[in-house]
Amino acid sequence: MDDILQWDKDLFLWLNGFHTPWLDPVMLLITKTAFWIPFFLLLVYLIFKNYGKEGWLILAGAGLAILLADRITTGLMKPFFGRLRPSHDPGLQELVHTVGGYKGGLHGFASSHAANTFAVAMMMWLVFKDIYGWIGFIFIWALLMGYTRIYLGVHYPGDIIVGSLIGLMSSALGYWFYRWFKSVRDRGIGNSN
Repeated sequence: MDDILQWDKDLFLWLNGFHTPWLDPVMLLITKTAFWIPFFLLLVYLIFKNYGKEGWLILAGAGLAILLADRITTGLMKPFFGRLRPSHDPGLQELVHTVGGYKGGLHGFASSHAANTFAVAMMMWLVFKDIYGWIGFIFIWALLMGYTRIYLGVHYPGDIIVGSLIGLMSSALGYWFYRWFKSVRDRGIGNSN
């Protein structure tokens, strides 16, 4: 385990080292959820455009996926593991590039940013993969969000990887919920005729 943790630190320092003054404010901006509101509104529009009233079930499944991903990472893992973020690690603080004094909360394992963005990405891919061939590019957005967390010095790569896996699993449950609820509803409608 010590070897894995050391590899994670070494990889973090290498990836965090790719910084330039002009990119610092860009990374700080794009890591914020509010910056992506137009993107999220586009996704909601596409959901209702393609699925009509069923879109509410898809949004409920996506909401469940995000809730699970966030609660598992923030509510369970961060307090349980108590792993300091690189920006708070006394042995690394002097080596970590941070931006604008942003250091995040004390604990960082696993990344809720990665969990939430990968939950959204996977849910949208499952919903749209047969409609929009380009939807796979949403995973590039999720990867970019994960990298911003390393660039800003607030997460190790391992935090991002584990958070991403939690997001993917959470979205599988959210998608299953959507499909299950839809089938129950459709059977109810069929029985009422």
